[in-house]
Amino acid sequence: TAWVSSLSMGMIFLCCPVVSVFTDILGCQKTAVVGAAVGFIGLMSSSFVSSIEPLYLTYGIIFACGCSFAYQPSLVILGHYFKKRLGLVNGIVTAGSSLFTILLPLFLRVLIDNMGLFNTLRVLCIFMFVLILAGFTYRPLDFIAKDKESESSRFSLFSRKKLSPPKKIFNFAIFKVTAYAVWAVGIPLALFGYFVPYVHLMKHVNETFQEEKNKEVVLMSIGITSGVGRLLFGRIADYMPGVKKVYLQVLSFFFIGLMSMMIPLCRVFGALIAVCLIMGLFDGCFISIMAPIAFALVGAQDVSQAIGFLLGLMSIPMTVGPPVAGLLRDKLGSYNVAFYLAGVPPLIGGAVLCFIPWIHSKKQREIQKTTGGEKMENMLGNQNFLLSSSSGIFKKESDSVI
Repeated sequence: TAWVSSLSMGMIFLCCPVVSVFTDILGCQKTAVVGAAVGFIGLMSSSFVSSIEPLYLTYGIIFACGCSFAYQPSLVILGHYFKKRLGLVNGIVTAGSSLFTILLPLFLRVLIDNMGLFNTLRVLCIFMFVLILAGFTYRPLDFIAKDKESESSRFSLFSRKKLSPPKKIFNFAIFKVTAYAVWAVGIPLALFGYFVPYVHLMKHVNETFQEEKNKEVVLMSIGITSGVGRLLFGRIADYMPGVKKVYLQVLSFFFIGLMSMMIPLCRVFGALIAVCLIMGLFDGCFISIMAPIAFALVGAQDVSQAIGFLLGLMSIPMTVGPPVAGLLRDKLGSYNVAFYLAGVPPLIGGAVLCFIPWIHSKKQREIQKTTGGEKMENMLGNQNFLLSSSSGIFKKESDSVI
């Protein structure tokens, strides 16, 4: 049964590189609408199956692929609307998921107890239908601007000859941007331990704090402060120039790794809640500034595939990390070692990300030197041309005088 949800989560992120291609070709609006419609079909068909095997296809693949196609354009479209407050906008948008992390489990419990699993899936199809309608609001403002420019230059002599170069289907050239390549390595490296607490925390709580009644409060604590962190750090990111926003992700990985190591040390339930509150706060920091960092590293033109490749690479640690932690629990009899080891990858990944601002600034200096030299050559060439032309004029004037 667990493979259904695991397959679904893995497919959502594994499809992201393909989604980025469709986003570049079709635009955010069409990709999101079609993806939400596919997700609606997958979820609705899952409510009519009578055994577990068809769920691997309907829920684990069809529904997950639809969600992937609907999810990524929601990150890309923000950069077309907002520039100055992009961090805050990402914080507001992603805060919605943390709100549903708090409310949806309670809502689902009521629905399942009163209506059963399959009718609950049919009710959830309403959310997918709302997602289809929401996709139509992704108006492609960049294409509208291009249409206006083409209309204004319609009567120009050379307007018909201007053709935009075709986009590459898979633009692997973005990995030639060294800062982005390091980012694409550091993030998945950190995520090998990132999701372990989220998957195994409740099992650890049930084993360690058996007398506690409201154990779900630990997940609610993460959800609440994650929403706060997305709004807070999204706003802070707007005041940090360019790729220096990466330092916020470094900070988030440091605290998440540290809090993961502190989970086994909590012998009092209140201390565990405090750890979860801090972990949720910096979880929100990590999530809310992913898109702004991608825009700063590769620019708006390549951001879709930059995010797509990164999310695709993230699917590997998301799938591998939690099962390894579960295997350690089965071998050792507790989650303590699993949580200790889960704190190591975020610390290593955060250390790798520290090099990104230095690499980016070094590259910018090289570009400035190159462009500066070209500008100097052009200035000298223009100056020589002016001197030669002026000497020719003076010669003609002197000849006419003589």
